[in-house]
Amino acid sequence: MADRELGFTTKMLTTPYAKQDPYNSLHMPVYETVAYEFETAEDIAGAFQDKKPAHAYSRSTNPSVEYLERKIVTATGGRAVLAMASGMAAISNTILALVKPGENILVSPHLFGHTYGLFHKTLRNLCIEPRFCNLLDYENLEKNIDENTRLLFFETVTNPQLEVANIRKLVKIAQKHNVLVVADSTLTPINVFSAKSFKIDVEIMSSTKFISGGGTSVGGIVVDTGVNDWSEVPTLVSFHEKKGDMALMAKLRKEIFRHFGPALSPRAAQLQSMGLDILELRVERSYENCLRLAEHFTNHPSIKKLTYPGLASSEYYQLSKEQFNGIPGTIMTFDLSTMDDCYSFMDRLKIIRRATNMNDNKSLIIHPWSTIYAEYPEPLRMEMDVRETLLRLSVGIEDVDDLIGDMEQALT
Repeated sequence: MADRELGFTTKMLTTPYAKQDPYNSLHMPVYETVAYEFETAEDIAGAFQDKKPAHAYSRSTNPSVEYLERKIVTATGGRAVLAMASGMAAISNTILALVKPGENILVSPHLFGHTYGLFHKTLRNLCIEPRFCNLLDYENLEKNIDENTRLLFFETVTNPQLEVANIRKLVKIAQKHNVLVVADSTLTPINVFSAKSFKIDVEIMSSTKFISGGGTSVGGIVVDTGVNDWSEVPTLVSFHEKKGDMALMAKLRKEIFRHFGPALSPRAAQLQSMGLDILELRVERSYENCLRLAEHFTNHPSIKKLTYPGLASSEYYQLSKEQFNGIPGTIMTFDLSTMDDCYSFMDRLKIIRRATNMNDNKSLIIHPWSTIYAEYPEPLRMEMDVRETLLRLSVGIEDVDDLIGDMEQALT
């Protein structure tokens, strides 16, 4: 056994607790408590001064949350992990830890709607400039870099456009100009994608999706992949002097995360820890279903365009094989003739649910134009490649023949 690495699911099921549970529970208990008692005044002082590792206050650390973080470290091979209350919290806290006012960020306009809003509105108000550029045009991307460019942010597969950039090219360009790389890997689960192997500095994911185990809880994850020692990042200099290569996590835990307070609840952490135990099984089933649906409906007369990077006919198929072991998530999109057709189709569905979220056990469908992106003016939505005829389908683990039948009857 020592000669081979354990499989993903085995590692998730055997990740040890930080401390022995007094009752030998097979599942990490939910520590629903605010504070923790110490034996002596010296002990509690040592905890606050980082001289003695211990939980003191659950807004900062909690045993249930700590266990989820340990499992993510095991899964990713990263240096350290911080779990937060949402994926948006993970993105915003990371950027505020790494970027100063007056600096700029390279980012695609093809983003999840709320992520786009964070860059386009909130960060601008904090004097951090987002430079929206086509991340598939590598020459143009490089032209947008200057002495104030701090990081490149991208989604491994864009939502809902399902675009796939060449990650090795992005990282090579960024490293050439000493620019940090932050990737949102929400659509590519950690059992098929390794951010560390691509030399990505920070991996972010919404644990609400694949990790939660079926839409049970909201959360976000920040992974320091371990490829950067943080010594040359201006916002981390003082932390690097004290904490070395743990500078990013120190900055987050002792400043950004602590001051903004996006703590993950202990109950959510337990649900997500258990979700990790069967993540690989759910991903496999959802992927098989998604591919079957995409292949079945590609040439359906009512569907004008169908997109899934896992299709052999996709322009991103080869990259998907190389970067995600051939599993570029379990989201597909398709266009009908009109927005009215989209609404009518959705209303006729009997198994697939009309709901937001992705990577639930249940299949979920949404009309992005009139929901997630409704706040943006029409020209901007078009620029973001969000069309009024587009539907996004997150494929679950139902029997695939039932899903095919549900879509067939709704398309007629």
